[in-house]
Amino acid sequence: MVNDIKIEICIGSADDGLKAASYPIDRIELNSALELGGLTPTLETLKYLKERIDVPLCCMDRIRSGDFCYSETEYEVMFRDAKNMLEAGADGIVFGFLNEDRTVNKEKTKKMAELIHSYGKEAIFHKAFDEITDLDEAIQTLISFKIDRILTSGKAVYPEILKGCEEIRRLNDRYGDSIQLLPGGGVRIENIQDVLRISNSKQVHMTSKMTSAKGYPVLDEDQLEKMLEKISSM
Repeated sequence: MVNDIKIEICIGSADDGLKAASYPIDRIELNSALELGGLTPTLETLKYLKERIDVPLCCMDRIRSGDFCYSETEYEVMFRDAKNMLEAGADGIVFGFLNEDRTVNKEKTKKMAELIHSYGKEAIFHKAFDEITDLDEAIQTLISFKIDRILTSGKAVYPEILKGCEEIRRLNDRYGDSIQLLPGGGVRIENIQDVLRISNSKQVHMTSKMTSAKGYPVLDEDQLEKMLEKISSM
Protein backbone atom coordinates (compact mmCIF):
# COMPACT_ATOMS: atom_id res chain seq x y z
CA MET A 1 0.00 0.00 0.00
CA VAL A 2 1.22 3.48 -0.87
CA ASN A 3 -0.41 6.63 0.53
CA ASP A 4 -3.40 4.55 1.69
CA ILE A 5 -3.97 3.25 -1.86
CA LYS A 6 -4.12 -0.51 -2.41
CA ILE A 7 -2.12 -1.51 -5.45
CA GLU A 8 -2.78 -4.53 -7.65
CA ILE A 9 -0.25 -5.50 -10.30
CA CYS A 10 -1.30 -7.63 -13.26
CA ILE A 11 1.50 -9.95 -14.41
CA GLY A 12 1.89 -12.79 -16.87
CA SER A 13 4.83 -14.86 -15.66
CA ALA A 14 6.65 -16.22 -12.61
CA ASP A 15 9.61 -13.91 -13.28
CA ASP A 16 7.36 -10.86 -13.23
CA GLY A 17 5.62 -12.12 -10.09
CA LEU A 18 8.95 -12.27 -8.25
CA LYS A 19 9.86 -8.77 -9.43
CA ALA A 20 6.48 -7.26 -8.57
CA ALA A 21 6.56 -8.72 -5.05
CA SER A 22 9.66 -6.67 -4.23
CA TYR A 23 7.56 -3.47 -4.40
CA PRO A 24 5.00 -2.18 -1.85
CA ILE A 25 2.00 -3.76 -3.58
CA ASP A 26 -1.06 -5.42 -2.07
CA ARG A 27 -2.11 -8.00 -4.66
CA ILE A 28 -1.01 -9.69 -7.83
CA GLU A 29 -3.41 -10.70 -10.58
CA LEU A 30 -1.72 -13.74 -12.09
CA ASN A 31 -2.33 -14.44 -15.78
CA SER A 32 -0.76 -16.01 -18.80
CA ALA A 33 -0.80 -14.49 -22.31
CA LEU A 34 -1.22 -10.82 -21.44
CA GLU A 35 -0.97 -10.11 -25.16
CA LEU A 36 -4.38 -11.81 -25.46
CA GLY A 37 -5.87 -9.81 -22.60
CA GLY A 38 -4.89 -12.34 -19.94
CA LEU A 39 -5.69 -16.05 -19.77
CA THR A 40 -5.61 -18.73 -17.07
CA PRO A 41 -2.07 -19.20 -15.69
CA THR A 42 -0.46 -22.59 -15.36
CA LEU A 43 -0.90 -24.35 -12.05
CA GLU A 44 2.85 -24.68 -11.66
CA THR A 45 3.33 -20.92 -12.05
CA LEU A 46 0.90 -20.38 -9.19
CA LYS A 47 2.58 -23.02 -7.02
CA TYR A 48 6.04 -21.64 -7.76
CA LEU A 49 5.06 -18.13 -6.68
CA LYS A 50 3.14 -19.29 -3.60
CA GLU A 51 6.34 -20.97 -2.41
CA ARG A 52 8.39 -17.79 -2.82
CA ILE A 53 6.31 -14.67 -2.18
CA ASP A 54 3.81 -13.51 0.44
CA VAL A 55 1.79 -11.15 -1.77
CA PRO A 56 -1.78 -12.44 -2.30
CA LEU A 57 -2.26 -14.01 -5.74
CA CYS A 58 -5.60 -13.72 -7.51
CA CYS A 59 -5.69 -15.96 -10.57
CA MET A 60 -7.36 -15.24 -13.88
CA ASP A 61 -9.83 -17.94 -14.98
CA ARG A 62 -10.31 -17.32 -18.70
CA ILE A 63 -9.93 -20.28 -21.01
CA ARG A 64 -9.54 -18.34 -24.25
CA SER A 65 -9.48 -14.88 -25.77
CA GLY A 66 -12.58 -13.36 -27.36
CA ASP A 67 -15.96 -12.90 -25.75
CA PHE A 68 -17.18 -14.04 -22.34
CA CYS A 69 -20.01 -16.31 -23.49
CA TYR A 70 -18.75 -19.86 -23.09
CA SER A 71 -19.86 -23.31 -24.18
CA GLU A 72 -20.81 -25.88 -21.57
CA THR A 73 -17.51 -27.65 -22.20
CA GLU A 74 -15.60 -24.40 -21.63
CA TYR A 75 -17.52 -23.74 -18.41
CA GLU A 76 -16.74 -27.22 -17.14
CA VAL A 77 -13.03 -26.74 -17.78
CA MET A 78 -13.03 -23.29 -16.16
CA PHE A 79 -14.72 -24.59 -13.02
CA ARG A 80 -12.11 -27.36 -12.84
CA ASP A 81 -9.34 -24.80 -13.32
CA ALA A 82 -10.79 -22.64 -10.53
CA LYS A 83 -10.99 -25.58 -8.13
CA ASN A 84 -7.43 -26.63 -8.92
CA MET A 85 -6.09 -23.10 -8.41
CA LEU A 86 -7.96 -22.74 -5.13
CA GLU A 87 -6.58 -26.08 -3.96
CA ALA A 88 -3.09 -24.83 -4.89
CA GLY A 89 -3.48 -21.72 -2.73
CA ALA A 90 -4.94 -19.02 -4.98
CA ASP A 91 -6.18 -16.11 -2.87
CA GLY A 92 -8.91 -15.24 -5.34
CA ILE A 93 -10.30 -16.14 -8.74
CA VAL A 94 -10.87 -13.51 -11.42
CA PHE A 95 -13.62 -14.37 -13.91
CA GLY A 96 -16.53 -13.02 -15.93
CA PHE A 97 -19.49 -14.87 -17.41
CA LEU A 98 -21.95 -13.15 -19.76
CA ASN A 99 -24.97 -14.06 -21.83
CA GLU A 100 -25.27 -13.23 -25.52
CA ASP A 101 -27.55 -10.28 -24.64
CA ARG A 102 -24.70 -8.68 -22.61
CA THR A 103 -26.12 -9.48 -19.19
CA VAL A 104 -24.51 -11.43 -16.34
CA ASN A 105 -24.86 -15.20 -16.66
CA LYS A 106 -26.48 -15.57 -13.27
CA GLU A 107 -26.42 -19.35 -12.98
CA LYS A 108 -22.72 -19.75 -13.75
CA THR A 109 -21.64 -16.62 -11.84
CA LYS A 110 -23.48 -17.70 -8.69
CA LYS A 111 -21.99 -21.18 -8.94
CA MET A 112 -18.45 -19.81 -9.36
CA ALA A 113 -18.84 -17.34 -6.47
CA GLU A 114 -20.08 -20.14 -4.22
CA LEU A 115 -17.13 -22.34 -5.17
CA ILE A 116 -14.61 -19.58 -4.46
CA HIS A 117 -16.21 -18.56 -1.18
CA SER A 118 -16.33 -22.18 -0.03
CA TYR A 119 -12.51 -21.89 0.15
CA GLY A 120 -12.72 -18.57 1.97
CA LYS A 121 -11.21 -16.71 -1.00
CA GLU A 122 -12.16 -13.65 -3.06
CA ALA A 123 -14.48 -13.76 -6.07
CA ILE A 124 -13.56 -11.04 -8.57
CA PHE A 125 -15.59 -10.18 -11.66
CA HIS A 126 -13.26 -8.88 -14.34
CA LYS A 127 -13.69 -6.38 -17.19
CA ALA A 128 -16.38 -8.43 -18.85
CA PHE A 129 -18.40 -6.07 -16.64
CA ASP A 130 -17.64 -3.22 -19.06
CA GLU A 131 -19.40 -5.03 -21.91
CA ILE A 132 -22.69 -5.12 -20.02
CA THR A 133 -25.44 -2.76 -21.16
CA ASP A 134 -27.05 -2.00 -17.78
CA LEU A 135 -24.30 -1.64 -15.17
CA ASP A 136 -26.69 -0.92 -12.29
CA GLU A 137 -28.67 -4.09 -12.88
CA ALA A 138 -25.42 -6.05 -13.24
CA ILE A 139 -23.80 -4.71 -10.09
CA GLN A 140 -26.92 -5.43 -8.07
CA THR A 141 -26.81 -9.00 -9.34
CA LEU A 142 -23.12 -9.34 -8.45
CA ILE A 143 -23.76 -7.93 -4.97
CA SER A 144 -26.52 -10.49 -4.47
CA PHE A 145 -23.97 -13.24 -5.22
CA LYS A 146 -21.51 -11.64 -2.76
CA ILE A 147 -18.90 -10.93 -5.42
CA ASP A 148 -16.05 -9.21 -3.59
CA ARG A 149 -14.69 -6.92 -6.28
CA ILE A 150 -15.26 -5.70 -9.85
CA LEU A 151 -12.41 -4.70 -12.16
CA THR A 152 -13.73 -1.95 -14.42
CA SER A 153 -12.82 0.97 -16.65
CA GLY A 154 -16.33 2.37 -16.30
CA LYS A 155 -17.10 1.16 -19.84
CA ALA A 156 -14.29 3.27 -21.30
CA VAL A 157 -12.58 1.74 -24.32
CA TYR A 158 -8.96 0.76 -23.62
CA PRO A 159 -6.77 2.68 -23.01
CA GLU A 160 -9.03 5.71 -22.42
CA ILE A 161 -9.86 4.88 -18.79
CA LEU A 162 -10.25 8.54 -17.82
CA LYS A 163 -13.43 8.66 -19.91
CA GLY A 164 -14.95 6.06 -17.57
CA CYS A 165 -13.79 7.37 -14.21
CA GLU A 166 -16.91 9.46 -13.57
CA GLU A 167 -18.97 6.29 -14.04
CA ILE A 168 -16.71 4.40 -11.63
CA ARG A 169 -17.21 7.23 -9.13
CA ARG A 170 -20.99 7.03 -9.56
CA LEU A 171 -20.92 3.28 -8.95
CA ASN A 172 -18.56 3.75 -5.99
CA ASP A 173 -20.82 6.37 -4.44
CA ARG A 174 -23.92 4.23 -4.89
CA TYR A 175 -22.63 0.70 -4.24
CA GLY A 176 -19.19 1.08 -2.64
CA ASP A 177 -20.41 -0.04 0.78
CA SER A 178 -21.50 -3.39 -0.70
CA ILE A 179 -18.80 -4.20 -3.28
CA GLN A 180 -15.31 -3.03 -4.21
CA LEU A 181 -14.82 -1.12 -7.48
CA LEU A 182 -11.28 -1.54 -8.82
CA PRO A 183 -10.30 0.90 -11.62
CA GLY A 184 -8.16 -0.69 -14.31
CA GLY A 185 -7.53 -0.86 -18.02
CA GLY A 186 -5.27 1.88 -19.34
CA VAL A 187 -3.77 3.19 -16.08
CA ARG A 188 -0.54 5.01 -16.97
CA ILE A 189 2.08 7.24 -15.34
CA GLU A 190 0.44 10.32 -16.82
CA ASN A 191 -3.11 9.52 -15.68
CA ILE A 192 -2.86 7.48 -12.48
CA GLN A 193 -3.47 10.42 -10.16
CA ASP A 194 -6.53 11.54 -12.12
CA VAL A 195 -7.86 7.96 -12.23
CA LEU A 196 -7.75 7.75 -8.45
CA ARG A 197 -9.13 11.25 -7.84
CA ILE A 198 -11.97 11.14 -10.34
CA SER A 199 -13.07 7.58 -9.55
CA ASN A 200 -12.93 8.23 -5.80
CA SER A 201 -11.16 4.88 -5.40
CA LYS A 202 -8.69 3.74 -2.78
CA GLN A 203 -7.27 0.98 -4.96
CA VAL A 204 -5.96 0.62 -8.49
CA HIS A 205 -5.13 -2.13 -10.98
CA MET A 206 -1.98 -1.65 -13.08
CA THR A 207 -0.25 -3.79 -15.69
CA SER A 208 2.87 -1.61 -15.98
CA LYS A 209 4.18 -3.58 -18.92
CA MET A 210 6.45 -3.20 -21.91
CA THR A 211 7.22 -5.45 -24.85
CA SER A 212 10.38 -7.47 -24.33
CA ALA A 213 13.09 -7.92 -26.94
CA LYS A 214 11.56 -11.34 -27.56
CA GLY A 215 8.20 -9.80 -28.40
CA TYR A 216 6.00 -10.54 -25.38
CA PRO A 217 4.79 -8.36 -22.48
CA VAL A 218 6.93 -8.12 -19.34
CA LEU A 219 6.86 -5.99 -16.21
CA ASP A 220 8.44 -2.58 -16.72
CA GLU A 221 9.99 -1.86 -13.34
CA ASP A 222 10.97 1.69 -14.25
CA GLN A 223 7.35 2.46 -15.17
CA LEU A 224 6.10 0.80 -11.98
CA GLU A 225 8.46 2.83 -9.81
CA LYS A 226 7.29 6.06 -11.43
CA MET A 227 3.64 5.12 -10.95
CA LEU A 228 4.25 4.38 -7.28
CA GLU A 229 5.96 7.76 -6.96
CA LYS A 230 2.89 9.42 -8.50
CA ILE A 231 0.65 7.73 -5.92
CA SER A 232 3.00 8.64 -3.09
CA SER A 233 2.97 12.31 -4.07
CA MET A 234 -0.83 12.68 -4.13
